Amino acid sequence: MPFVDDLIAFSAQPSADLPVSAVQLAKLSLLDWLVCGRAGVEEPVAQKLRAFGVSEGGFQTASTFGGSKMAPRMAALFNGAVSHALDYDDTHFSHVGHLSVGVYPAALAVAEDVGANASDLLAAFVIGAEAAIRIGTVLGASHYNLGFHQTATAGAFGATVAAGRLHGLSSEQMRAAIGLCATRASGLKSQFGTMGKPYNAGIAASNGVECAQLAALGLTSCDDGLMGPQGFAETHNPATLPSKALWNQGSGNRLLLEGNKYKLHACCHGLHAMIEGLLLAKDAGVTFDDVEEITLRTNPRWLKVCDIKQPRTGLEVKFSYAWLAGMTLRGVVTGAPDTYTDALAEDPGLEAFAENVTVVGDDTLTDLQAAGVLTLKSGKTRLVSFDLAAPLPIETLQGKLRSKAQACLGQEGADIWSILDQLDQMNAREIGRLVSS
Repeated sequence: MPFVDDLIAFSAQPSADLPVSAVQLAKLSLLDWLVCGRAGVEEPVAQKLRAFGVSEGGFQTASTFGGSKMAPRMAALFNGAVSHALDYDDTHFSHVGHLSVGVYPAALAVAEDVGANASDLLAAFVIGAEAAIRIGTVLGASHYNLGFHQTATAGAFGATVAAGRLHGLSSEQMRAAIGLCATRASGLKSQFGTMGKPYNAGIAASNGVECAQLAALGLTSCDDGLMGPQGFAETHNPATLPSKALWNQGSGNRLLLEGNKYKLHACCHGLHAMIEGLLLAKDAGVTFDDVEEITLRTNPRWLKVCDIKQPRTGLEVKFSYAWLAGMTLRGVVTGAPDTYTDALAEDPGLEAFAENVTVVGDDTLTDLQAAGVLTLKSGKTRLVSFDLAAPLPIETLQGKLRSKAQACLGQEGADIWSILDQLDQMNAREIGRLVSS
């Protein structure tokens, strides 16, 4: 069957047939997303989008982080942007983007609007996130390397599928929603380091709600806006091969979602393997003052994402190998969102250290790997490397995410994670109250 037909069939999969492991991961993603959103409510992008949302009005049925209700589409836009404002949310490297900040805001806004329960919300996220990953895989790294932000492009399709499922769209309505999303999805990497990057996540969520709502009202679209002639894939990545436009049937009962990765450092995920490798060196006794120079190897695609040589703001520091290398070895807490101030970009010690950090592309490394050599002032060298693909037991991951929540929000973060075992008995509006409180 064509890819879009497989996608539509998958979107209607009964909740009971979804892997328990995927639903469990969806719960962790939900709570981590709540933490990221609650932690981002004071960011400038949140203040500006709240003013925009209040000005638009509408039927205010959906909760927003730290404030009042808004219309579902606007709430999705606001919550998506705010939860990505700190760049501390999860990443899926096959999707080449962030799942929760695009899919959950759309799913929760619609779930609250239609009165769904938490189980419906979790299932919609699993289905929508998996759709985003599969579409991201079809678009491939070349789509990303052209300059598209897949959190916003492939992510918008995932948000549409999740929202459409919660609206109870028929197969033909879901086809129309996906087609409408194909003409709506957008987002560019040129926005990285500015408020435009979190806005991209909000766009994905907002587009999902809008396209599902319009399809429910009977708005029509082309038969296959995703993979058809002059569709999204063909126009946004001409290198996509027809042979890639197949629904991946090779994962058995394990969904690709289960490869989702979570941030434990409040910066671009492309930097995390380097940070973890340098932390190992630091644990072994290497200090900031010991290092003469660093040569780091990373997957070449990260060079256009997080290799800002001279960051001007705290936001840009989050995308700088050279700055984060010095910060890590100096002992700066990279997991605290309030670390990344504009003053940090002007730190003379970090600026001097950065001049001795060389970053080169190495296509033998995956997106999840980093490797390099520390040359010490003593003349000795030390190899460093790390692979984020190494799996974590679910209990270990829960513990690390709980610690992250408390680092971000204190007791408030602990309170959010205290509901983990209660989620199955909750409804979407109760979860909405956690968003807005």
